[in-house]
Amino acid sequence: MSTRLPVFDRRRAGVLLPMSALDAALGRGGRAFIDWLAEAGFSVWQILPVGPVGPDRSPYWVRSDFAGNSSFLDAAELPDPQSPIGAEFLAVSGPWLRDYALFEALSRAHGGAPFWQWPVPLRDREPEALDEARRQLAGEVSAIEREQFAFYVQWKRLREHARSRDVRLFGDLPFYVGPSSVETWAHRGLFRLTPTGAPAVVGGVPPDYFSELGQLWGNPVYDWQALQHTDFAWWLARLRSQLARLDLLRIDHFRALAAHWAIPAEAPDARSGAWLATPGEHLLHRIREAFPDMPLVAEDLGVITEDVLALKNGFGLAGMRVLQFGFDGLPGNLHVPHRHVRDCVVYTGTHDNDTTLGWYGALDAGTRARVDLYLHVTSGGMPEALIRAALASVGELAIIPLQDLLGLGSEARINTPGTTAGNWLWRVPAGALTAGLARHCAQLNAVFGRA
Repeated sequence: MSTRLPVFDRRRAGVLLPMSALDAALGRGGRAFIDWLAEAGFSVWQILPVGPVGPDRSPYWVRSDFAGNSSFLDAAELPDPQSPIGAEFLAVSGPWLRDYALFEALSRAHGGAPFWQWPVPLRDREPEALDEARRQLAGEVSAIEREQFAFYVQWKRLREHARSRDVRLFGDLPFYVGPSSVETWAHRGLFRLTPTGAPAVVGGVPPDYFSELGQLWGNPVYDWQALQHTDFAWWLARLRSQLARLDLLRIDHFRALAAHWAIPAEAPDARSGAWLATPGEHLLHRIREAFPDMPLVAEDLGVITEDVLALKNGFGLAGMRVLQFGFDGLPGNLHVPHRHVRDCVVYTGTHDNDTTLGWYGALDAGTRARVDLYLHVTSGGMPEALIRAALASVGELAIIPLQDLLGLGSEARINTPGTTAGNWLWRVPAGALTAGLARHCAQLNAVFGRA
């Protein structure tokens, strides 16, 4: 792994917390959390994708890869509404802002219906229809553009504050976009869609030990041949937009860069899909040309084949180790602490896992006995024992979900994969980020060489 990366220059520890869990995340709430991280000896804040979301609130079902979620704004720190939108923002947002603002305004005007159900001239982006819509929806379009300007201004201020406290921002890039998104509407040729614009082929994963039907996500699959013909310009643009905000970026579902599971859109589940080759090596070569230090982490969880490992290792990318996956007793398990490697990011659990307390409470007797013996867990020793194991790992970066630091149970779980209700709702309890907890975390980070 390149030592030039500002996150992997030494042993560090960070906290996983989606911005949706904070009030005024881009303003007072975010700055206060950064201050707490610094006092606690943490130097990385890992967030989830920050794009605008749909009704299910999932940050992996984004409506734009470039725009920001306006619900993260601090209403008390908005730019002066009488002042013009800044020229710097207009320059960097030029390729996407006009389409995004109109797309959102049209979506609202059509009651949230997907764009393939709009009148055909709007669905198919006929210039005269778009011009007329911009005139009719001018007020709504302008308000959306100003929201994005405010997001830009507040994010820039937040990142400057993070740098002043030696806190790095670690983000996440969804592999796919939402079906009805400005990306599929404005760049229809880059996706495998029907003539109306609805998905023809969708993403997911095949049946495995965890799901006999596989996972059917519903996100439209890319037309990789079309992307390759454009020299991956759109993929490079989405990375450039994210890395302008962040110090490090995780590529979700990295295994799909080797091959992706493509499922007919009308299929009831994922079993009828097929593995199709992805020109991921060509894409990663282009990424390395554009970003020579490759500030990326590969999400390499699940069933990972040799071609995926060759792709990850060939480009020197760090992978992930999740301690909750490490105690099945199988000899080849890479998540158990004694099999960690330096070039990895170590987690107690991710946003898709239960909290450590919830996970531990649900273990069968045999697995719990194995965990207790390995970690020398005594009564009341969780989640502290797993946190210590993550911090003690040889992995260069250790990430702890805030819920684990707070000792919370399953009621604080962020997301349960395969479900659509009750996710992405958890908020940081008032008064939870105490000075006492910060002192304790600072001691742990110091003793394990991560402060």
